[in-house]
Amino acid sequence: FWGALKAGVVAVPLNTLLSASIYDVILRDSRASALFVSAALYDTVAPVLGDNPCLRTIVVVGGAAPAGTISYDDFMAGHEPAETADVSPDDVAFWLYSSGSTGQPKGVTHVHRSLAATADTYGTNVFGVQEDDLVYSAAKIFFAYGLGNAMTFPMSVGATTLLFAGRPTPDGVIDILASQRPTLFCGVPTLFSAMLAQLEGGAKADFALRLCISAGEALPEATGIGWHAKTGVDILDGVGSTEMLHIFLSNCEGDVVYGTSGVAVPGYDLRLVGEDGNEVDVGEIGELLVAGESASDGYWNQRDKSRATFEGVWTRTGDKYERRADGRYIYCGRTDDLFKVSGIWVSPFEVEQSITAHPSVVEAAVVAAADDAGLLKPKAFVVLKDGADSQDIDSSIKSLVQDDIGKWKYPRWVEVVDDLPKTATGKIQRFKLRDGA
Repeated sequence: FWGALKAGVVAVPLNTLLSASIYDVILRDSRASALFVSAALYDTVAPVLGDNPCLRTIVVVGGAAPAGTISYDDFMAGHEPAETADVSPDDVAFWLYSSGSTGQPKGVTHVHRSLAATADTYGTNVFGVQEDDLVYSAAKIFFAYGLGNAMTFPMSVGATTLLFAGRPTPDGVIDILASQRPTLFCGVPTLFSAMLAQLEGGAKADFALRLCISAGEALPEATGIGWHAKTGVDILDGVGSTEMLHIFLSNCEGDVVYGTSGVAVPGYDLRLVGEDGNEVDVGEIGELLVAGESASDGYWNQRDKSRATFEGVWTRTGDKYERRADGRYIYCGRTDDLFKVSGIWVSPFEVEQSITAHPSVVEAAVVAAADDAGLLKPKAFVVLKDGADSQDIDSSIKSLVQDDIGKWKYPRWVEVVDDLPKTATGKIQRFKLRDGA
């Protein structure tokens, strides 16, 4: 990745957990002329390489090169270090493919200055990474969140980063935190919730952490409070996007209010707008728009989506928020997740937060489902903690939500499931639950 940037080549890091069909879509959409692939992943990608019209070079890293490819060692043989390419800060440097929670992959373009912009804003003002820090990010570096956490921020100050192959399971991450002793940890809400469930019942966790951060989805209040009680360390919950390259709205060290997404990261401007495009008042729900130096210029080869998302300096996030009088933002859901019950807007996330406060629940997702009269009502899908008794869980969750946030917001149906459908970054795919509701 860094070598490509130095050479002036546009780099496109790819998720190593995708299917062959998605790799085919991305390779054709990007029109990449060269592919670097690990030997371990080659068999997954190989079926879609033969008839690709643009690929000229396939480099296999860490193993033998099959016919029609070249090994990384042979590719590099005979080459001497070159001078850094003469590029402009506004030249496109790399793309990150994002499908969000739905849809086909979109190539999000970023310029060279974007990396420095995230390091100078969130990296400096919120994350606060220092030269003597050891950073571990559960999110991989092919995600915007992981790229900043594990590469841009630590490399910008000479810190050390921990990189591990494989999926970040709760047990595996706990072991890494205990054995490798990182000082900064970057996770996602579903992982923090699952880890907290694993740690419950034992002694206070013996980690070397001084700070944790979370993004991908809003962190449930109960998870943040529980994590701090178990570890003595705060989680800075924040909101970012591939389009903005990293977090632009966050809680800050020493000023954490769980249940909120915090305030604008210095260097970014925020607006909340209604359906008419005008800014909404304090206490009202609106779509979040953000402006900042790290914003993408658009989606590759998707002009209509670019025009719908990027409006001058403003980028539409698709997230619905409420701004409190103290300036903090409260997450209400995606624009297509909110629904009305008896004429009143219901935020799935608010209901989910209430449900996850139940002592038997690890995580929950809430969607709209139609009752016998065809009217929309909340339906909850819940994952229970290991060993939790599911008897009476339906009635106890309904009572909890009614008492906590309002009579009309309680889930009319509660379905216990083994797990929730998620994207590779841990975002709950509510559209899949809606389709089956």
